[in-house]
Amino acid sequence: MRSKATRTAVTLGSIAAISTLLLTGCTAPSASSSSDTPVTQAEITKAMNTPTTITVWSWVPNFSTEVKQFEAKYPKITVKLSNVGQGLPEYTKLRTAIKAGQGPDVAQIEYQYIPSFQSDLQNLVPYGADKIKADYVSSIWGQVSKNGAVYGIPQDFGPMGNLYRSDILKKAGVTPPATWAEYATAAQTIKDKTGSYISDMPGNDPGQFVGLLWQAGGRPFGYDGKKTVTVNIDSAVDQKVATYWNTLIQKGLVAVDPDFDNDWYQGLASGKYAGWLGAAWGPVFLQGTVAKTSGLWTASPLPQYSATGAQTSSFWGGSADSVLNSSKNKIAAAEFTKFVNHDSTSSLTLATKQSLFPPLKATLASPAFSGQKSDFFGGQTVNALYNTISGTVDPNFQWLPYMDYAYSSFNNTLGKAIADKTDLLAGLKAWQAQVVAYGKQQGFTVKTN
Repeated sequence: MRSKATRTAVTLGSIAAISTLLLTGCTAPSASSSSDTPVTQAEITKAMNTPTTITVWSWVPNFSTEVKQFEAKYPKITVKLSNVGQGLPEYTKLRTAIKAGQGPDVAQIEYQYIPSFQSDLQNLVPYGADKIKADYVSSIWGQVSKNGAVYGIPQDFGPMGNLYRSDILKKAGVTPPATWAEYATAAQTIKDKTGSYISDMPGNDPGQFVGLLWQAGGRPFGYDGKKTVTVNIDSAVDQKVATYWNTLIQKGLVAVDPDFDNDWYQGLASGKYAGWLGAAWGPVFLQGTVAKTSGLWTASPLPQYSATGAQTSSFWGGSADSVLNSSKNKIAAAEFTKFVNHDSTSSLTLATKQSLFPPLKATLASPAFSGQKSDFFGGQTVNALYNTISGTVDPNFQWLPYMDYAYSSFNNTLGKAIADKTDLLAGLKAWQAQVVAYGKQQGFTVKTN
């Protein structure tokens, strides 16, 4: 969970800025130059007792708390912490710094962008990352690992659920929909009886829509970690999801407002939207954004496509701490990433004080976290619910090494179709075509199924 300032559904900047970023960093990668020689405990002990300064880039609020905890355990290590921005601003600066040979030792990177930096990241298996794999939610570990290598230690993640206004559903005489078919029926009833939209489907937020594709079983992206990518955005599953939302949009049952702007916040506060298909960082975000609606919200799993069978969900957002190949202090840097995200005190602090939804199993199960009752959600133990949801996510989901472009392309194709209320299937097809063409231009071998 996270505040507006740290949410991982990144709003991309201008097309010109994105193009500049892509042209400098998203061609087919060369082999990594990092060393995969196992590090011994004696080497770790020596490094952590040698006066050293490491530079860390992170946008987590009050991250100095975890830095101080680390420095208290390792007094010979000094951490220079910098917040250079989140999303596009950080990645632009990171690519520039890497090219100039002046990158940080550690950088916070969202899961969907790790592949685009992969050749610049240190494999952390020689530094003991494989020894803590079982301590993390399995589906999120898959977001940092590829071909036996580990490119970051998970810090937070965003399993998706349905956050809804209990008062609006009660007024409409609607029970929380368990299936997407029920959701569509409820949308009509809510609109007829209250005038509210059941939710908003923004055309400017590819992260949310990709999460819905993921939940449905869509696998629009793939990457072998080398020079071959798969672009399957226009699959039958993805068409099913697009058709579903196209129907609701054409009937006027969901809004298509851009999210995370003042009008959207007002819509949440006023009851314009009866719910939000939000991630685990959403509950805390709502508490800070629409505080006057406290007590009126309830959290539930995403509706399912089938009334029977196993529940399924997906992720929207989350990030890891990665060590750069260029670091001259890889041992200290690797120990830092493990400490802040694996140490029980540090992980619990991130979860309870900074509201990051933790991928560490022990923190998720901690009564101090999962046992928290939320007054905003009528006393519901929302963290425990999202913990359960996290176990329903299929880990077999991949990203492209040029997600920067894929997401900006969404805004110009499918996202535009959503915003303009035109044919979403045509928008889906246009998105596929652009992402395929760009991959070929960048030197990748592109598979389409």
